Amino acid sequence: MTWSRALKEAARSGLTIERAKLTPVIAVRGTAGVALVIGLCLWLGSPALAVSSAFGAFSAGIVTFQRSMRPRPVLALAVAGALAVSTFLGYLAAAHLLAFVLLLTGWTFVAGMAWAIGPVSGLIGTQTVAIMLITVTLPTSVLGALEHAALIAFGGLVQAVLIVVFPVRPWGIQRDALADALAAEADYARRLRHDPVAPFDPAPLMDARLASTMTARQARRRPVQLHGPRGLAERVRPVLASLADPVVGAPLEGPERDRARELLGAAATVLDAVAHAVRHDRPVRLPPEAMAALEVPATGPMLTGPGRRAAYRLISLLADAVELTDEPVEATRPTTAAERGHLLRPSVPRLVPVALRALRREARWSSHTFRHALRVTAVADAGYLLAHALHFGHGYWAPLASVMVMRPDFAQTYSRGVARFAGTVVGVTLAGALMALAHPGVHISAAFALFCVFLMYLLMRTGFSVTSACIAGYVVFLLGIAGAGWEQTVQERLVLTLVGGVLAMLSYALFPAWETPRLRDRLADWLTANGRYALAVLDGYARPAECRPRQVREALLDARAARAAWEVSEARAEKEPVRHRGLSLHAAHSASTVLATMGRVTMIMEAHLPGREAQPTPGAAAFADALRPALDRADRALRDGTRLDWSAPRAAWERWHGEGEPAGVAVRAGELLLDALDDLAEALPPDP
Repeated sequence: MTWSRALKEAARSGLTIERAKLTPVIAVRGTAGVALVIGLCLWLGSPALAVSSAFGAFSAGIVTFQRSMRPRPVLALAVAGALAVSTFLGYLAAAHLLAFVLLLTGWTFVAGMAWAIGPVSGLIGTQTVAIMLITVTLPTSVLGALEHAALIAFGGLVQAVLIVVFPVRPWGIQRDALADALAAEADYARRLRHDPVAPFDPAPLMDARLASTMTARQARRRPVQLHGPRGLAERVRPVLASLADPVVGAPLEGPERDRARELLGAAATVLDAVAHAVRHDRPVRLPPEAMAALEVPATGPMLTGPGRRAAYRLISLLADAVELTDEPVEATRPTTAAERGHLLRPSVPRLVPVALRALRREARWSSHTFRHALRVTAVADAGYLLAHALHFGHGYWAPLASVMVMRPDFAQTYSRGVARFAGTVVGVTLAGALMALAHPGVHISAAFALFCVFLMYLLMRTGFSVTSACIAGYVVFLLGIAGAGWEQTVQERLVLTLVGGVLAMLSYALFPAWETPRLRDRLADWLTANGRYALAVLDGYARPAECRPRQVREALLDARAARAAWEVSEARAEKEPVRHRGLSLHAAHSASTVLATMGRVTMIMEAHLPGREAQPTPGAAAFADALRPALDRADRALRDGTRLDWSAPRAAWERWHGEGEPAGVAVRAGELLLDALDDLAEALPPDP
């Protein structure tokens, strides 16, 4: 992609306004927290103190709107504590230019590295840098700095208390994540009716698993509807694929295919009904047609072989899903052992070693996060020193704009830069015009600022340009509380925002961290993870008595994580203005399709794993022994750009097929697996 096209796509993405589900009650609650802090400071303190203290509640409210499975009060307290510390340290060093620049350098670098922990941690780190740049411009003493820091922490505490006292839709995140996973399964079943090998995106299942992690206390209090449907959704997916597959399920044409389509349509209806019941906490309502389709017919088209086993398994799983979801919630009912089993969420102290390991893992020159930390640190220092040298009235706006738009990848940085400037123009223009026409006093300006906060919370998910417009208006009215002239505020805000955006974009152009050269490594990671998953399933056929379902499950989760990492890398590479450097985007897309097919075939094999009492399959053991070293060689060949060779596994499979063993599903799935690997070799020709 050329630079002109990349910039055009980034601008279009930044200015796009999306339709999103609005949550006015949550927006009102967040605005009430900001209003409470501003009102108390205006009543007991001064307008300048109100301006400074509003940032804690404002920033805590922003973070609690981010997509995170952690409890919202914890996020509010975390951001408030980090803001209080950064503000106090900034006040102590603000009187000395060199000391403050050194503090800003160290703090910004750590905040940039926080993206290695997760997006919410990265956002918290970004906001601490922004607030450090803003609040230190208000002169005060050490005691005054303590007061400002305490008020900022108080703002976060207010937001946390409001979340606890006035909960909006408790367990809503978990319900939505589980309902999205079930709805994705329903959509998958419908697509399988027309395309027996339709792809499936495992992201909704991954989100549901992430949402189901909780503490022991939360597990005792969660609704009964959230106990079992996620595990059933995980087991339904391979059964759907097995039933629809023309090789190991129903034939491609004929009465059996008609019966399979009928079952898939009924499964989609049932899964949608269960998803609706989970999302809205209502009983499951099923149409009579779906119930009739899920009954075993006395006459008419019947399935045979593996397809018949898949149909029986599907009917049983759907009945269990309806029964679990339709169970009434009884607070006094004793919990069973199955209900007590849950994915344990680590406490905050236990997350510290995990975060430190993530930081150490990214502390290398080739890391995107490490390069982002260096980049944002250089831009923050340069913007601050430039503003100090030119004596701007609100010079901190230039580095502030840079820090707020910069992200570890190219597309987000450029699209957010365009959106930030466009939103600032709109917000500053409208707020400045209102200030010029109405000349509001302190309390009216505070009301206008709170209205902008409400709009920002309400429309936060519609686009960054809308959010930037609301923030720009909020800043104009907030400075109006302190008596700053709106004329100077409007002009400086526009100019310095443009300067900050240009600095951010230039930093990425001069010191990039492109994703395109890493595509081969990401693809090799996905191939290796898929291979481990296939080997774990084949071991279940080779040695049924020693099969460990947990090992197969962990291999599947690793394959999903590798696929998710690949999809992120591929999406970033598509928007970068660089050449492919060894792996074109067309070849990458073809390879990803093949690896997705490899995962689907392995999943079908998993759906027909024999019981522990079954006889071992020597052919599966020989096939796995040949496949294991071939996968290791393929990993190295893929990273080096050499040819892939699957001749040894092919020979092992031909011997297995010729022996005529009873494991028909495994033999046929093994052939599909080898066909996918051969397609991968064709999609990735060796480098010249």
